[in-house]
Amino acid sequence: MSGSADSGVLVSVPPGLREQFFPDPSGLLALGSVRLLDDHAGLADALPGTGVLVTSWGVPPLTADLLDRAPGLRLVAHTGATVKPFVTDELWSRGVQVTQAGSGMARSVAEVALAFTLALLHQVHRFDHALRGGLPWQSAERAPARHEIMGCPIGVIGASRTGRAYIDLVRALGAGVRIADPYHEDAIPLDDLLATSRIVAVHAPSLPETRHLLGERELALMPDGAGLVNTARSWLVDERALLAELRSGRIDAAMDVYDEEPLPEGHPFRSLPNALLTPHQAAGTVECRRRQGDVVVSEIARFAAGLPLEHAVTPALLDRMG
Repeated sequence: MSGSADSGVLVSVPPGLREQFFPDPSGLLALGSVRLLDDHAGLADALPGTGVLVTSWGVPPLTADLLDRAPGLRLVAHTGATVKPFVTDELWSRGVQVTQAGSGMARSVAEVALAFTLALLHQVHRFDHALRGGLPWQSAERAPARHEIMGCPIGVIGASRTGRAYIDLVRALGAGVRIADPYHEDAIPLDDLLATSRIVAVHAPSLPETRHLLGERELALMPDGAGLVNTARSWLVDERALLAELRSGRIDAAMDVYDEEPLPEGHPFRSLPNALLTPHQAAGTVECRRRQGDVVVSEIARFAAGLPLEHAVTPALLDRMG
């Protein structure tokens, strides 16, 4: 099969997510013969006859044993961003193309990072924690100095798709932005960025060299009263070092990602007044999910028409994918 979905599209996406990605199923059905798989556990049995596989989070690694069941497979289209958990060298060796819908997630995650930024600047999280914790009004209204985003020095680590979307948002509100990214022409050294930013937003990929990019030494460079925003990956920040800084009260942090997910009910992050937490849902907007589904449908249609994919993943790109 060359540029065709004639042997069938298998959508391995649980029903709840499938309804979010494809609220109007006509787009999927227009692709030809489409089968829906509700549970990844049945993937092996469902693969025969598949030319295009649509995946979601939790799909198992596409090993040789699985791929042997779908000799006509030519495209894997992922509804999420990173495909690292399931893409194997077997796909490349068999000439299977891979695409993903990460572009649909940038705006929603950037908006959450902006919301985090404004909350940290205005100490919304501390006020909320104090009032919900039953503190007297006079005690609850006490907080560290608050700031506006206009003229605020914001440091962005990683000019990724989401990083660039975040930069556009905070610049539109008047922030002064500096960037630390080895591939950005106007980048500054990371240490300088950390030492001079009131808010540090992390948008770097998860790579071997970015493991604990922000550790004890780096976090100590942040000024007193600064805030850390992480909607990217917990891989990038040493949680133990961050916990120590938060317990000292010296800095604040807003996080959507954690080393252990679900975050344990007794985790100390949960009780800290200077920590703003969300349960890894920054990309969970209605609009984001629909965009992700639209990207997948569009990519499959392009493939079937023999056109180049717009969001193709290559082995080289996979190496730099978070």
